[in-house]
Amino acid sequence: MATVLQTDFAWPDTSIERGIIEAASHRLVCGPSTPLSAKEIEGLVARHDPQAIMTCWAQVSRAAIELPGDLRIIQRLGVGLDNIVVPAATARGAWVANVPDYCVHEVSDHAIALLLDWARGTVRFDRDVKHGNWNPAAAQLRRVSDLTVGIIGYGPIGRSTAAKASAFGCQVLINRASGGAVDIGMSCDLPTLLGQSDVVIIHAPLTQSTAHLLNRETIPAMKPGAYLINVSRGPLVENNALIAALESGHLSGAGLDVVEGEPCPPRALIDRPDVIVTPHVAFSSEASLVELRRRSAEEVVRVLAGEPPRHPCNLPEKTA
Repeated sequence: MATVLQTDFAWPDTSIERGIIEAASHRLVCGPSTPLSAKEIEGLVARHDPQAIMTCWAQVSRAAIELPGDLRIIQRLGVGLDNIVVPAATARGAWVANVPDYCVHEVSDHAIALLLDWARGTVRFDRDVKHGNWNPAAAQLRRVSDLTVGIIGYGPIGRSTAAKASAFGCQVLINRASGGAVDIGMSCDLPTLLGQSDVVIIHAPLTQSTAHLLNRETIPAMKPGAYLINVSRGPLVENNALIAALESGHLSGAGLDVVEGEPCPPRALIDRPDVIVTPHVAFSSEASLVELRRRSAEEVVRVLAGEPPRHPCNLPEKTA
């Protein structure tokens, strides 16, 4: 029997994970739903000596990875790996895995919803009407099919967003890390995308090279009056640079499901009427959460049975 430590969870309980792991004769121990600090996670790891770690938002540090006597897998309950020190897992011979495609439809839907709100003013007009201001003459709305939409990142989610934007009649520009050809829209470099897009949507992973990808140099290169949507990771956008562009009027607004500093992002940004903010929920639906939890637990059971994961994110080094 192996011990599986689930550091945290963004749903009401851990019944799905527990059912799958205990059915395989393993033991599941859980931290609280709200993620603990990295030091507190290290304490949990030291206490339980797990063979597997499942993590949602909590930081799994190098120390936490090096503590267990026989760590075989760190399973990300999600897609991004920025809260796991992957090289440390690789060095000690442990797999790192994720669920890369569980929320493709949800995140791309969320990006398009933010685009449509900017173009059609649904949230702004709802606020106005509820405050007693019925003034259709004030509308300054946009024809969606006239828009050029730039998408940074062309993984499964970026491609899904491109297909949906194209279905609305938008011209679609794509900037992908590989620089290769795309099957929807037109591939281009980042300066071209920023300069020509009415809406820029970020679908890139957070890495050392993409941190503050949109910053005091790149945001001013965006088309005047453009709209920025981030449904990937908050630190891809430099908050102060975005605030400056909104205050100057260079950008007309932003739609953010993720913000650097969450869950307590700067009020100077999120209180602005030209910014729509949702609390990192683009991935979420009843269906996507069930799929995420089930597939994550099944991946852990698979590795504990001596098989490789179906969605590996590293190639562990062999240990003596």
